[in-house]
Amino acid sequence: MSAYYTSIDHFALIPAIMLALFGCAIFLFDFLIFPAPKQRKWLLLFLVLGVAFAGFGLWRQQQFLSAQGVPEFTAFSGALTIDGFSIFFNWIFLVATFIVGLASYNYLEIEGEHHGEYYGLIMLANCGMYFLATGTDLVTLFIGLELMALCFYIMVGFLRGDKRSNEAAVKYLLLGAFSSGFLVYGFSVMYGLAGSTRLGDITVAIARRETWDPLVFLALATTTIGLLFKISAVPFHMWAPDAYEGAPTTVTAYLSVGSKAASFAFLVRIFLGPLAPAREVWLPLLSAVAIATMTVGNLAAISQSNIKRLLAYSSISHAGYILLGLVAGNPTGIKGIAVYVLVYTFMNLGAFLVVVALRRKDILGENLEDLGGLMQKSPGHAILMLIFLLSLAGIPPTAGFLGKYYIFLALIQTGHYVLAVLAATYVAVAVYYYFRVVRSMFISEEADRVPVASSFGLRLALGLTGVLTLAIGVYPEPWLELAQTSLLLR
Repeated sequence: MSAYYTSIDHFALIPAIMLALFGCAIFLFDFLIFPAPKQRKWLLLFLVLGVAFAGFGLWRQQQFLSAQGVPEFTAFSGALTIDGFSIFFNWIFLVATFIVGLASYNYLEIEGEHHGEYYGLIMLANCGMYFLATGTDLVTLFIGLELMALCFYIMVGFLRGDKRSNEAAVKYLLLGAFSSGFLVYGFSVMYGLAGSTRLGDITVAIARRETWDPLVFLALATTTIGLLFKISAVPFHMWAPDAYEGAPTTVTAYLSVGSKAASFAFLVRIFLGPLAPAREVWLPLLSAVAIATMTVGNLAAISQSNIKRLLAYSSISHAGYILLGLVAGNPTGIKGIAVYVLVYTFMNLGAFLVVVALRRKDILGENLEDLGGLMQKSPGHAILMLIFLLSLAGIPPTAGFLGKYYIFLALIQTGHYVLAVLAATYVAVAVYYYFRVVRSMFISEEADRVPVASSFGLRLALGLTGVLTLAIGVYPEPWLELAQTSLLLR
């Protein structure tokens, strides 16, 4: 057995093992030891401990790379690669899991759907994300993707008595399965070309073929369709508004940042790995998709009165901006992707957590009018929401400005001036619909006098996202150094 499973293999798996073990432990403890609703607060402790242990394993991997003076190490004969890129994204996943876990307890109590498996599903989804960031083998990547997706299919429909939640889960499941079929077909063509599932072998095999080889184009087209669905890029975005609106708001927050960050890590691995030799083919395709995604996302958001749908279309538009970093393709562009995903995690999580606070008994708190007079009723929540919306719009000195700056800089450096101008134009459109929310909070009359929901976990989660959204924008140097490690990409 030791000839096939070495200590370095175990070392590479430690964070995933911790997440899986604590996730399974939550299922068991919920059923056997903490069946009463009042006891389920202890299950949140298991989530925090699981994240802490996984974070310690991730830190050990980071220290190992630094001590050995190497950019990466591989495990399971190259199926997993631990490098700066994987470590950077896995820190984002862990922080997002921690914040969403903190904010979920009180929300689930209000919804009347506080079940222990919720925390276990979050842990297992994070485990899937781990393999999407570290995987350098088609089988590993697909298993990670499906583990993450299956958890989200269940969590989107977690409000069993809510028809919107049920409908959203069915739509997400059917369209997700459809996109996975395209992805698997693309993977099978890649395997046929290379005779291997390792990304490195596939890269070599594709590089040996003509740029417009029909089989390469078939692999590129089908794989791209599957990946674009996962990041909710146009024209494969139709699931996002319904899933975001119908899912529990804490799940929507996690889906919008965790799943999107993991899917972008997956997409970057594929496009800068096996599909890099075909850049001439996919560059115009991704450019067109990025433009369409920004256009549809921003213009559709203008007419939304439901905050969750507005943020869903906003999320779609942000996917277009991140794709522009891949279109640029230079080190600044890849760094821009890393910075954008980092700042997007905190500012988008924060915006959804304010919506979570607006959910009270018999009050959904999801419409624009529900935000009316929030400044008079709860100044802290109104100011935090203002910070998050300014950041989402890319207004300095918030963190969102930093993400857009590096994307624009990469486009200018690589001569994509038209794309840079279009992207900058859509910033003005975004400012308009974000400030519709601001107007409602600060100018409109108070919608109701019921205090916003509050708990220690939710306050801590909001405080963390608010502080980080400002801190990254005001003092960006350490965060830029962290993002720089993502350039160490195999």
